[in-house]
Amino acid sequence: MVPATIDLAAAEIELVPQVAREQRLKKALAAHLREHPVDYIIFDCPPSLGLLTINALVAASEILIPIQCEYYALEGVTQLMRTIQLVREELNPELDLSTILLTMFDARTKLSAQVGEQVRQHFPEQTLVTLIPRSVRLSEAPSYGTTILGYDPQSVGAKAYVKAAGEIARRGAEEPVRSARRGWPQ
Repeated sequence: MVPATIDLAAAEIELVPQVAREQRLKKALAAHLREHPVDYIIFDCPPSLGLLTINALVAASEILIPIQCEYYALEGVTQLMRTIQLVREELNPELDLSTILLTMFDARTKLSAQVGEQVRQHFPEQTLVTLIPRSVRLSEAPSYGTTILGYDPQSVGAKAYVKAAGEIARRGAEEPVRSARRGWPQ
């Protein structure tokens, strides 16, 4: 793992005047990977769609989208799908939405179930069966500088993430799901 630091905030500003600014991460990774190959690279992007996120989309081959089971998350997915389509058309035609993970699921509310149902209608093959529940323990872990597995591995949230990881691993062992090119309404 290579965590970001506060210095990354300045990168967005520095990228603006650069030539081929959307390709910078992809080119840097290609050069690095020739010397130091790895099996996986995971970019944990902010929900904003700035140049850093665009660089990650250009460098990536697959996307996993965590979607909170809340109303405004659906609006965000619509915008993200437009952006993904633009990136496919202009910068990375191989970009594939392979996985959607429903998070902050609250079984006590109809809204969580409705959001999950709507996402599954549009992306039936990409959406994991596993739901990540809303959990105080999940919210607390980052404030202690650790993951949920380091903070409380027996919590409901930790067990859900382990289950989701297993589901993703099983999918990876099979033929990859291809692809949600037009799954979400524009």
